[in-house]
Amino acid sequence: MNLNQLYYFKTLAELEHYTKAAEKLNISQPTLSHSISAMEKELGANLFEKQGRNVVLTKYGRIYMFYVENALTQLELGKNQIERLVSEGGGHVGLAYMTSVGTYFVPDMIAGFLNDPQNKNISFSCYEGNTRTLLYNLKREKYDLVFCSKVEDENDVEFIPVHEQNLVVVVPEGHPLAEREKVTIQDICPYPLVSYTKESGMRRLIDDMFTKAQIMPNVLCQFEDINSMAGLVAANQGIAIVTDSRTLDNYNVKKLELDTPYSRRIVYLAYVLNRYLPPAVEKFKDFIIQRTKTKK
Repeated sequence: MNLNQLYYFKTLAELEHYTKAAEKLNISQPTLSHSISAMEKELGANLFEKQGRNVVLTKYGRIYMFYVENALTQLELGKNQIERLVSEGGGHVGLAYMTSVGTYFVPDMIAGFLNDPQNKNISFSCYEGNTRTLLYNLKREKYDLVFCSKVEDENDVEFIPVHEQNLVVVVPEGHPLAEREKVTIQDICPYPLVSYTKESGMRRLIDDMFTKAQIMPNVLCQFEDINSMAGLVAANQGIAIVTDSRTLDNYNVKKLELDTPYSRRIVYLAYVLNRYLPPAVEKFKDFIIQRTKTKK
């Protein structure tokens, strides 16, 4: 059974006349008759019965009509949705990103893009997550674009550097290191560490710092987001290495400069190579690349 047959069936059911239905469908009457017969044979039930010069639905035809109408309605809605998503004047962007860029960087990029009157009809859906989850869902087409850390061996994903974040050490007020302005990895190693989960790109970066310093960190707790980490540090339950953010100003913590060559984190714009990007997504991607290039 194919889509044309469903349209043929629906039209005949509405007009109740083979000649009129064939004319509306712009096909011959024998073609329509053959199509309906093939449907009835496949379903194992008569869908129409004669009533004078007309035909009407049988009990089985009325049952089938309910599902055919629902199916065709859903297909039409899907068609309209796709046309809306890929239209030049409008469209939709599915964007996901790490929590650390969700407060200022992402809103700044979206606002700058939407400030252009040509983009006013483009809408966004935004999601947060860690790098591993973001890339997993990107490759499964849940998102169009993501801002994340770079991951090696992701050969089907393009990573473009678009933003840099300073890393800082946060300690509670009154902590022995709180009087310092700058600390090294060696300085912080005696203290319990509040860290990111192992799925986070930041966790890999932090672990690499300790590995290079040949130090084993004393990880007390692991979190996905900076707010939970800063809250625990403010409660005097350890220290943390995090991306510098104005969010930290909301907590009773002290920010210290991290004295290491690896104290910066690069944020990448990632998308799947050789996958079709709708015009709205392509437009936003090009905007991000151009805007961040001019800020460097």
